[in-house]
Formats: sequence, structure tokens, C-alpha cells
Amino acid sequence: MRPSLVIVGAGPRGTGLLERIAANAPELYAGSGLDVHLVDPHPPGAGRIWRADQSPLLWMNSHAEDVTMFTDETVDMAGPVRPGPTLHEWAGIAGRTFADRRLQGDYLRWVHEQALAALPPGITVHHHPHRAVRVGGPREGRQQVWLEGRDRPLLADLVVLALGHLDAEPDDEQRDLAAYARAHGLLHLPPDFTADSDLGALPAGEPVLVRGFGLAFVDLMVLLTEGRGGRYDGDTYLPSGREPVLYVGSRRGVPYHAKIGYDWTGERPPLPRFLGPAQTAELLARPEGFDFRRDVWPLVEKELGFAHYHRLFTAHPERTALPWPDFEEKYAAGSGAGLAALVAAAVPDPRDRLDLAALDRPLDGVRYASHDAFQEGLRAYIDADLARRNDPSYSQDLAVFLGLLSVYGQLVRLGNLGPWWHGFFSYLASGPPAPRLRQMRALSRAGLLRFVGADMTVTAADGVFRATSPTVPGHAVEARALVEARLPEPTVGRARDALLRRLHADGAAETPDGLLRTDPADGRVLDTAGRPHPRRFALGPYTDGRTPGAFTRPRTGGPAFRQNDATARAALAFLRSLALSAAA
Repeated sequence: MRPSLVIVGAGPRGTGLLERIAANAPELYAGSGLDVHLVDPHPPGAGRIWRADQSPLLWMNSHAEDVTMFTDETVDMAGPVRPGPTLHEWAGIAGRTFADRRLQGDYLRWVHEQALAALPPGITVHHHPHRAVRVGGPREGRQQVWLEGRDRPLLADLVVLALGHLDAEPDDEQRDLAAYARAHGLLHLPPDFTADSDLGALPAGEPVLVRGFGLAFVDLMVLLTEGRGGRYDGDTYLPSGREPVLYVGSRRGVPYHAKIGYDWTGERPPLPRFLGPAQTAELLARPEGFDFRRDVWPLVEKELGFAHYHRLFTAHPERTALPWPDFEEKYAAGSGAGLAALVAAAVPDPRDRLDLAALDRPLDGVRYASHDAFQEGLRAYIDADLARRNDPSYSQDLAVFLGLLSVYGQLVRLGNLGPWWHGFFSYLASGPPAPRLRQMRALSRAGLLRFVGADMTVTAADGVFRATSPTVPGHAVEARALVEARLPEPTVGRARDALLRRLHADGAAETPDGLLRTDPADGRVLDTAGRPHPRRFALGPYTDGRTPGAFTRPRTGGPAFRQNDATARAALAFLRSLALSAAA
């Protein structure tokens, strides 16, 4: 019987794994043949999120030149580099274009086809347009992958779960809000992929509370404005009359920072410096374990600060008061109050200093006397963000972005670090295109987008939803509709995916934050005793090995590429051994 590999999930992650199998197979797999079964109800390559049947108004949040599915020499991996075009090179569009998601789906389908064509003879791929609902089988024997609507399972020597983003059951708060909405004739839309939400139920002209100010909100804003026939004339929004009035708030109370609008020039900061392989190895070797805030965050702060000040001192020395070599030496040795004093003395303008706490919570302690005053204040905040993110004289911001990518590449090796870090990274490094913030400003001026503030609290009482924020003391907004503008939490316990929940029930371990625990070396699924399953692997955002962003920026090391390569090589080596044993 030919060896068999089942990959559950044929979207970008499954496609990336298939590309690595094709790249490594000539070296590692010389068996008598191999059947690869791709299980996904959606078309291979694009998968659910990047499918063709979605609004062309929805854009990617990365420049086309910053999106690739192919490896380069910066990836720390054992397998061979197989270069290929970025999205902008493949599509023949300008590098700084924000392509629509349907075009990205076309690119992903093409990458999938290229991966199939690169497989050596004897490896055959079969697509099963079904949903996988269960994986069974003994640790040391063949696995059975049961498909929805099929009487017999697929038999697999190995199974790789590349499930991507998952739907989730509501938590206690969401259940209570939904129950209140049903009892009082209100509308509550829980966390979801915005393109899949029933937005048609939101009435025109009526207030809608929106909790969440990140990328999901941007999609919601677009679909409820331009998606309902409105249009922009320069910086002015011309409504169709079919739009609701959106009242948006969140923990921070501000939108994600806009994408930086200029290119890097000159010397790059030599990263990693304070958080690299040696430091992550030391943390992992501690018998007592490590705490993120106590042990890891100080290294993150110092690494990001190093990237920031290296750029400031080398590219904008006129705004510094020390030669870079002197500052670098003292910065490397400093910590705490001494480090803060060094920065204050060497960097005269506070706007040139890196204050991560202030960046994370820009409205902390800020109070406005009225709701209207806050609207003006937040529009000014958006103006300032747009100006700075498009001004290369503040190119230390781009250096911090590069530092964030470097840091994330190391933190992936440490496993799950809690939801705060991922949210902070996305807020600083994975925000929307600048035109989206200009649209927010135009909608605010048109009265169709109203800002609620930071630490937004939502209650359900008196037959309505009510939102308040300490940013505007004493002010409340009432509405009959509430939208949770965020993705579902990718927890194992609340995942609607039957396969994942069954896997958890059968003994797969989860982190305290509910993510599936995997071996950082190759992605094997761990049980509650910490043992890696010899025949089951998992990759993606529901695991503790989740990586930044949906796609990889060229020449940044690509931790997802490293993971895909490690899993592909481990799988091929196992299958080769199996084939040789069968032939003996």
C-alpha cells in the first residue's frame, strides 16, 4: 500500500506546506510513491478567506510588493530555497498597490498549481472538497480522517492540520448579549469574518454600536458605506442614504496605525541584537520556565529601542546629542531609570523617543469635555498618524517595524505568549492602508462614523445596547444593534471545528490561552504529558506556533516558511522510513 499523507486545509498554509514538500522531496523522499490528500470544502490555494466570491471593495492590508509565498535566503531552514514572484511581480501591478483580495486569491491558486507541477513523479495529489470532522487511529499506526458526508475515512500515515482561521462558539458575554437581543428585538452580530456577516440586517440611518477598531472594523466600514452605494470625492464622502451611523470604540479607542508610506533607504539596523537565537535558547532552557512580562518583554523593549535609535542616530544625527558609538555602548549596558535618563539626554525631542507604553495606550488619562470635542480630537490624531507614517524624516518608525518582524521571528520559537503581544504587533505593524484612515476621517466629517473612546464598555439594559467610555465622562450612546468587529478567538475549547474539538477531547494539549500546543521543532501535536504525536502535525493561528500576519514579507526570515519547511522535512523523512521498511 502506498504511503499516504492527509493535509486538512488547502488554503495559504496548506499550499505553503505543499510547496515545501515539493522543494524537499528530491532530497528526502525516494519511496515507491506517495498519495497526498488535500481536504478542504473550498478551492485549493485561495481557501475560504481569499475566495473569489467576495466584494472587490475589500483590499489586502499589505502592499503587493510585501506579499510572497516563496522562500529566499533569509529564511533559517534546512530545505532548499525555491524563489518565486511576489504578488506585484506576478500580477504586473505597482509594488505599493493594495490589491483586492480576489486578486490575491488568483495568486494563491497559481502558487498551488506551481507546487503541484514541482512535485516529483510518483507523488500524486487528490483534492477532497469536504470538511474533515475527526481524526482517529493509534499513535503508532495508520490514522483515519473522517470526512463530512462520507461513509469511509481516508487512511493516512501522517496527518497535518493546516486549518487556518476558525469559527468559534460564543463566550459567556456573547451568549448573554445574544440572548438579550433575541428577547428585546435587537440585533447582535458576534465576532466573525466580516465578509461572512449578515450586514444586510443593519438598518440605514440608525445608530450601530461597533466594538473593535482594527482590521475587521475597516472591512465593516467599507461594506456599510461604499458597499451600500456611497462614494468618495477626494476627502469628502457622498452618502447614498443607505448607510447606518457607526459608533466605534475599543480598548485603545483609536484605529490601528496606518501602513508606512515610504521605502527604506540606507543602512538597516543589525538585528537581532538583544533578542536573538541565543536569548531564546536561554529562555527555553530555564527549568522554571519564563514569564513574558518579567523575562521576555524587557528584551523586546530593548530590541525595538535599538532598532529605533540606530536609525535615528545614523539617518537623522542632527536630532541627537551624542555620537552613535557612545550612545550604543551606554544603551547596551543600561536598563531601567538609567536607560531612560540616557535617552532623555541624547534625544532632545520627545517625539524622537520610543515610548511603547504611550504607543500602546494613546488615550490613557485623556479626557474630553464633550462627545463632539472628542470627534475633533480623534480626527486630529488620525491626521497626525497619516502625516507621520508618510514622512521619511520619522523613518525610525520603519526601523521599529523591522524590529517587530525580527522579534516575532524569535518569539515564535518560545511558543504562545498570550493575546496581548499579538494585538500589540498588529496595532503597530499590521494596520490598514493609509487611504482607509483618510476614509475614516471623511466619514467622521459626514457624521456617519462617530468615535466612542478607549476602554469602551457595552451593557444591555432598558431594551437597548448602551456604550460608555472614560474618554468622554458621562456620555453614553444607545443603539438597537451591536457588532463585534473582530475575529473569533482561535481557542481549541470554543472552536466550532469538530475535528479540532475532538482532537482536544482525545488528549491534545492546549495552552492557558486555549491554543493547541505543538512541538516548536516541527509542529507535531503535543499531548497533556508534553509528548509529540508521531503522526499528527498542526500549523496555523489556532496553535501556539502562530506567526505574524497572513503572508510573509520578502527578505524578512519568514517564520511561517521555517515552520512549513520543518514540518515538510519531518513528514517526508517519516514517510521515507515507512516506505523503506515496507520494501525490506
